Amino acid sequence: MSLAPQELENSASKYAAEAIRLDSQGSRGMAIQSYQRAIESLVKLVQVYPEYKLNKIYVERAGAYQSRIEALRMSHKLDEGSLTKPDEPTKENRTINSNQYAKGAGRTNAQAAEPSDGALDDLVMKEKPTVHWHEVIGQEDAKRAIRESIVYPTKRADLFPLGWPRGILLYGPPGCGKTLIAAAAAAEIDGYFINVDAASMMSKWLGEAEKNVSKLFVMARKLNDRENVPVLLFVDEIDSLLGTRNGEVGGEVRLKNQFLTEMDGINSKSKELLLYVIGATNKPWSLEAGFLRRFQKRIYVTLPDHSSRTNLFVQYTAALKKDLSLRPEDLAKLGEGYSASDIKDICQSAQLRVVNELFESGKAMEAKSNPRAINMTDFKEIFKIRKPSVPTDMIRAYMRWSDQFKAL
Repeated sequence: MSLAPQELENSASKYAAEAIRLDSQGSRGMAIQSYQRAIESLVKLVQVYPEYKLNKIYVERAGAYQSRIEALRMSHKLDEGSLTKPDEPTKENRTINSNQYAKGAGRTNAQAAEPSDGALDDLVMKEKPTVHWHEVIGQEDAKRAIRESIVYPTKRADLFPLGWPRGILLYGPPGCGKTLIAAAAAAEIDGYFINVDAASMMSKWLGEAEKNVSKLFVMARKLNDRENVPVLLFVDEIDSLLGTRNGEVGGEVRLKNQFLTEMDGINSKSKELLLYVIGATNKPWSLEAGFLRRFQKRIYVTLPDHSSRTNLFVQYTAALKKDLSLRPEDLAKLGEGYSASDIKDICQSAQLRVVNELFESGKAMEAKSNPRAINMTDFKEIFKIRKPSVPTDMIRAYMRWSDQFKAL
């Protein structure tokens, strides 16, 4: 009978904490035993639940523990005047230690397995972006909803006696500008933009997932209080944090509960708090209803329409040498169903095409030699071999979800 995932996770966390304590006290033999037990629990968890997305992190931790074991054994042998090689790892440990994710191999103290107070800095990026609304092509519904929820309340809070939304969900196909919209909102309010690495937040350190969430919100509140400026927390791929899945282990449950608590805090208990959470996802249907309720605004960031595609082609071909007959409106017709990032890639491919011709002609190294002008034929050839990155059935799925849950 296999152990429940929560038991394995808790067991590994308990043994790791015990190993770190013993290690710091100089009890090498007992510390090694505890590190080995932590590794055994992690290996069993990875083997029993092979599809679990935290497995990479657990493998990293196990690798760090194994490296510490080897360092302790080497230290013991040196103390005895022996330069023999450390003992061979057990079968379970060898599997982990040979894995490419064992990033802790170079650390030779108990802190190799222990989170530091500054660990959160590895998970987030704090900045004041310089993106402007004019750089966000199209997406008028999304921009209007963001202004109503973030920009206007920040500038005139007295006009909103009932408060305003602080949780906003941006959903839609990849490559359509969700991150750009969030960054532009932060720039508009001259606030901090905290970009969260959701995958790392799940648990960069074993058993630390919910603590990371708590630290994240504490950091955001301190920035808001200390500098008296708005703070925008952007969590990309938020479904990896808050999605519905079977066989959740204890860390995921605790993380979700902590996130709910933090969202409730900024939505209802701090009326004057200028802290916003923008979540972005390509899979909104995987989010639980309880979390959707915390995101009062749910905005569909769509594929660009014809006008937006025209403007995107104008923007991305501005620096290129073009044939006079090349019209952005005609390119926009060919680009129906393509995302903004697809269009950028297509324009880049057009430039690569003519540059490649120049090199193949042997004239690229000649003085003042430049590629020929890009024409419509170049783009048509690229469109033949480059299809949209977003399938039509996915677009239908977004539209069905929007019919049920969209909230502008």
